[in-house]
Amino acid sequence: MDSFKTEIAQLPDSPGVYRFFSSENIIIYVGKAKSLRKRVASYFNKQSQYSRKTEKLVSEISHFEFTLAETEFDALLLENNFIKQYQPKYNILLKDDKSFPFLCILKERFPRIISTRKFIAGSGEYFGPYTSVVTMNNVLELIRQLYTIRTCSLDLSEENIEKKKFKVCLEFHLGNCLGPCEGRQDEELYNKEIAQARLILKGNLKAVIEFYKTEMLKASQALQFEKAGEMKHDLDLVNRFQTSSMVVNKKLTNIDVITIVGSDTSYYLNFMTVLEGAIVFSQNIQIQKKLDESEAEVLTSVYYQLREKYGSVNPTVFSNVPLSVKQEIPKSIVPKIGDKRKLIGLSIKNAMSLKVLKETEADKDAPNIALVMLQKDLRLPTLPYSIECFDNSNLQGTTPVASMVKFTDGRPDKKEYRHYNIKTVIGANDFASMEEIVGRRYARLTEENKPLPDLIIVDGGKGQLSSATEALKKLNLYGQVPIVGIAKSIEEIYFPEDSIPLHISKKSLSLKLIQRIRDEAHRFAITFHRLKRSKKVFNSELDIKGLGEATKQKLLKHFKSVSKIKSAQEEELISLIGKSKAKILMDELKAATTTTTPMP
Repeated sequence: MDSFKTEIAQLPDSPGVYRFFSSENIIIYVGKAKSLRKRVASYFNKQSQYSRKTEKLVSEISHFEFTLAETEFDALLLENNFIKQYQPKYNILLKDDKSFPFLCILKERFPRIISTRKFIAGSGEYFGPYTSVVTMNNVLELIRQLYTIRTCSLDLSEENIEKKKFKVCLEFHLGNCLGPCEGRQDEELYNKEIAQARLILKGNLKAVIEFYKTEMLKASQALQFEKAGEMKHDLDLVNRFQTSSMVVNKKLTNIDVITIVGSDTSYYLNFMTVLEGAIVFSQNIQIQKKLDESEAEVLTSVYYQLREKYGSVNPTVFSNVPLSVKQEIPKSIVPKIGDKRKLIGLSIKNAMSLKVLKETEADKDAPNIALVMLQKDLRLPTLPYSIECFDNSNLQGTTPVASMVKFTDGRPDKKEYRHYNIKTVIGANDFASMEEIVGRRYARLTEENKPLPDLIIVDGGKGQLSSATEALKKLNLYGQVPIVGIAKSIEEIYFPEDSIPLHISKKSLSLKLIQRIRDEAHRFAITFHRLKRSKKVFNSELDIKGLGEATKQKLLKHFKSVSKIKSAQEEELISLIGKSKAKILMDELKAATTTTTPMP
């Protein structure tokens, strides 16, 4: 499945729903993800194919599509809608006719609040959906604790109450209801409580939170800690409560949604179908721009093609750009506020995801701008796709080392980085060290028949550049590879056999790239040098013939430092490592002390 690697790498790291298609263009699996990129990639990792079913599914995937969602909660709801709409053969869960439950304030006198999975237009005001029945029941229980809302299904018309057809039930005696069935509760006060409950269902939890905080404080002050704990538990439930989603919203019924965003060369569109408040279809489309077409013309033309193609009969279409709709149906609306505008926002987000995906693909195929500028500024014969840079490091001639870093397509190619220990140079001679490492690097590439870079950069001025050039001449490679040096002082670029340096604008992308490569080579060299130097300082005085690694570790563990080992008593050393090793150690340290002269 290597063919999917590029597409997967470009997927957004966002919540959404993915759809796998067979070669017959049939949806065979729908899934939701917190991160689309990670979830889809998991199907094509060997370790993820833990069952025959998964292996069979992956073997049948021809291509995939995705739809972004605002949250993981929305993605779960959208997954449910798509599975019920398309019934994919590899989806087992969510295929039944059940939908997520809602809470509904019924349209009746003394309204009830009930839970339901069915939507009946005009029967009441719906809130939700809820992905957890437990959460929904907690919300309903919360409302019933706060407000005295009836639970019976009696027809409480004025006529029935006047005729005294009903008697109060146990709920009244328990204090859960104020008896509207016998006319004991004022209808206006009852409706005020319903209004408060409606605020909770819409997500306005401030009043509820304040109520629980007050009750919790009262219980705590009265030393009723068990009750205070219950209040805290309910308060936590309220804080975790979620109420609504743009993926399923019963107020938005039977609507087409189409949006458009543009770039210099293309238009990107998203088309959605909403049935009974649920998004059941989503598709992204790319269209090449034409000079004589406006956004509105393109959007109108594409919309009617898609409407006909997918057999939509929805009476309304939402869009972010006004459509040129002449007939009464569908009615064209450009929402400005509220849930309708949020739905447009979700559609635009999906259109933008396609735009980003396509522009990323185009950027991969286009040459790196910095490399193009570098080729122009340095007058190189080819684009410097592969660049190698050298730097060396030492401290007053001690522990001389060097580094080579490689950049491919303007990016670090760290698996090709190399460290070098200087072998033929004694003391602080940067020029000779540069000649050695450049010679070693390209002698090896020549022996192994590997390609040479498109550009060589030397960290240093004319001296280091001349030494590197000399190494290339000895290998008969001089002239085959462009080579330059960069001097640290004022960032001058030197060319071989040219005493006048090149000055590139400090704002230029090409100079910034050279500086970045040079700084990376310096970092790599200095890090290696510090490591070598610290090892030498720490271990050199104990690198004594006759003392093994275990003995050195025992000494360091006991005395903590070399200086304390030097000042230790002979008896203490003998008791720790034995008489013979103690004698070897003391003789060597004594000899080192007498021959060492202090630095001026």
